[in-house]
Amino acid sequence: MASRKDMRRADLVIPYVEPKDEKAGEFGSTLTSTLPMAAMFTRNKMLGWVALVIALLNWISESPSQKNTSATPGYLSFGMSLLAVGVTYMPLFMPPPPNTQMASGTGAAPPVPGAS
Repeated sequence: MASRKDMRRADLVIPYVEPKDEKAGEFGSTLTSTLPMAAMFTRNKMLGWVALVIALLNWISESPSQKNTSATPGYLSFGMSLLAVGVTYMPLFMPPPPNTQMASGTGAAPPVPGAS
């Protein structure tokens, strides 16, 4: 086994170059602030989970320059999306009162008294 040659060539080595900072985080910031609100307003569980995953990914991939320039830190966006998931599952633990249909105005209209 010691007779194997090292096939790597020094002239083919490509040095690592750190990528430049880009302003690609603005769309992610927009999604992490609007998706949790949309999930809470619509009570859509799937939208809440998507908001949670996107917020987690944006928080993990936050660069130091984004931390300094962003208005909302990544952990706050993640907390907001976690709250949105909690709100979407709230009816499972706190069911609405039984008279909500009549109170909301979506039920049948009350009977009209007859004219005498």
